[in-house]
Amino acid sequence: MNRIHVAAAVIRSADGLVLIAKRALDKHQGGLWEFPGGKVEAGETIETALARELHEELGITVTKARPLIQVRHDYPDKQVLLDVWDVLAFSGEPHGAEGQPLAWVEPADLPGYNFPAANRPIVAAARLPDRYLITPDGLSPQQLLNGLALALDTGVRLIQLRAPSLSLRDYRALATDVMELCVGRAQLMLKGPLEWVGEFPTAGWHLTAEQLRQHAGRGRPVPVGQWFAASCHDAAELDMASTIGVDFITLSPVLRTTTHPEVPPLGWPRAAELLLGFNQPAYLLGGLGPSELEKALHAGGQGVAAIRAFWPG
Repeated sequence: MNRIHVAAAVIRSADGLVLIAKRALDKHQGGLWEFPGGKVEAGETIETALARELHEELGITVTKARPLIQVRHDYPDKQVLLDVWDVLAFSGEPHGAEGQPLAWVEPADLPGYNFPAANRPIVAAARLPDRYLITPDGLSPQQLLNGLALALDTGVRLIQLRAPSLSLRDYRALATDVMELCVGRAQLMLKGPLEWVGEFPTAGWHLTAEQLRQHAGRGRPVPVGQWFAASCHDAAELDMASTIGVDFITLSPVLRTTTHPEVPPLGWPRAAELLLGFNQPAYLLGGLGPSELEKALHAGGQGVAAIRAFWPG
């Protein structure tokens, strides 16, 4: 069975809303919501197909777009490759040129809409930013709080509270304070014993690679609706992360790092190869910063995760 190549778009308004369309009842997966787009024709580039489809379906002209995620999905009756781009600017007023209903939706509200199964990773990618701040180790709780307050002021929207040198008791207390700091401003991801998950219902949980291996095969340990991520370093861990039902991952190290100089880096080609068959958003990590963001996107990543590159000062 040939895999159907589809160009799809997460279209964002100037005020951050996302445009979705309802599929006609007589179409495959009819009656469900979708991200606009259509089939890539023979000889077309993704950018050309996306521009053509959005002009035909919505009457808009794309002026700024970048890769977001690729999703491969097998339905009982067809196989699809969704090549999804973030459309950040366009001209024209979107309308259902084919009679399809449209809706502008807050990204956080997207999980409340019924999408085809293949669109679920896109819902996650549409809600996640392109930068993932990981806190540096060796700082006091007050230094971490001060630094995070500054980072939030710069627009950081996804934070992993990593502080392995703190005792579990001190980390737990700090997590409570950081949660209060992040309310309405950023999504906080915590690390630690999974027994704590229920105590922090608005925080997400980021598994270490060791935890991932321990829990592989047991099913998702975090409730659906609560962000769930894992650290991955190779194909086996990517498979485990996919099976356990993560919402996103970090993949590292892409480049050699000063903190772990003994660890061989994946390099850009290998990182891109690993992500080619992975259907969830992935942040590339290890020796990267804002200047590598575009390269990370074109390698198949959601964006860049970093410690020093995103830490204030």
